Amino acid sequence: MLQEIYILRHGQTEFNADGKLQGHCNSPLTDLGRAQARAYGKTLANPPCDTAGFQLLSSPLGRAMETAALVAAELGLATTAIAQEPRLMEAGLGEWEMARIADIHAAYPVLAGRNDWYLQAPGAETLAAIRARLLEWLQDPATPERVIIVSHGITTVVLRGLLLGLDDSAMWRQDKPQDAFYHFANDAMARIGC
Repeated sequence: MLQEIYILRHGQTEFNADGKLQGHCNSPLTDLGRAQARAYGKTLANPPCDTAGFQLLSSPLGRAMETAALVAAELGLATTAIAQEPRLMEAGLGEWEMARIADIHAAYPVLAGRNDWYLQAPGAETLAAIRARLLEWLQDPATPERVIIVSHGITTVVLRGLLLGLDDSAMWRQDKPQDAFYHFANDAMARIGC
């Protein structure tokens, strides 16, 4: 059973920089995003982090795999060491994938004040479905005890909420950094800046 986990969000993408949603579609990392990914790896490779014996898992989406490859290089690992885990994919955002956030908020102003507005898109994956696949992964006997994961903004918020037992309101108030990551062990979560 999973005992210790480093939780990374992919580096900045072109869509992030342009204020567009991605969901299951993809956008390559920007120069800043590649620098963020290398910073994750450098931070993980040095104290106080101790990643010896950890397995590197990534969402199969391109931006996460690109981030994971840069992290692996900093850790002295081959890209073949990265295991793809579909249950770590970003939430499907239905009809809003590739849409500009400003356009969505202009069309649906009532959603602009909601932290869970992403999942209100027609055809979006539900919070219950995201939780179910993450719980399945956490409880899967095949999930390694010690892992570094590279995932996505919404998915990492939901995962951290599950690990900490947060209610929906507290879960959605969590940040989605690309210049820091999280370490969970012994029922405690620590934010590690890069």
